[in-house]
Amino acid sequence: MPVINRFYIKFKALFSTRCPGLFCVCEKRKSVIKFFFAGSSAATVDLLFLFLFHGVFHWGLVLSTSLAFILSFVVSFTLQKFWTFRNYSQKKMPVQFVLYISNAFIGLNLNGLLMHFLAIKLGVWYLLAQIMVNLMIGVYNFFVYKFIVFRKHTDEINCSQETTIRSTGDLA
Repeated sequence: MPVINRFYIKFKALFSTRCPGLFCVCEKRKSVIKFFFAGSSAATVDLLFLFLFHGVFHWGLVLSTSLAFILSFVVSFTLQKFWTFRNYSQKKMPVQFVLYISNAFIGLNLNGLLMHFLAIKLGVWYLLAQIMVNLMIGVYNFFVYKFIVFRKHTDEINCSQETTIRSTGDLA
């Protein structure tokens, strides 16, 4: 068993015994918590590589920003697909990637539209407006990813249930 899995199992056991109430809440909202951490990880990758490319290597700002965005986008897609939404289908990955890119483009346009409305039209301080917009787009993205991009089809669900039955030996 990989080290990370052993660490996760030990952490989960410790967390469930030390904070059972909080553990129960976290278990019920696991996909939302994972969504937040995956997004935060992608944002961290974006900032770290932007600093590395532009601040350390002194590459041009547009090139550095573009490369950092591409890397963070791949991290985001991978974590959301495999970790947050546990969608392991390799066959549907190209379609999911196109949907993910399309949704990112929609999010970019929504960001501009909502920022214009909040900051310019309503006079909300631009940083507060961006935080509000990020939260709104984050909620929108969660539902798009869960129910459209990475949704599990009935044949995948049935297959995973059959695998569980076979592996545990239980029929119910």
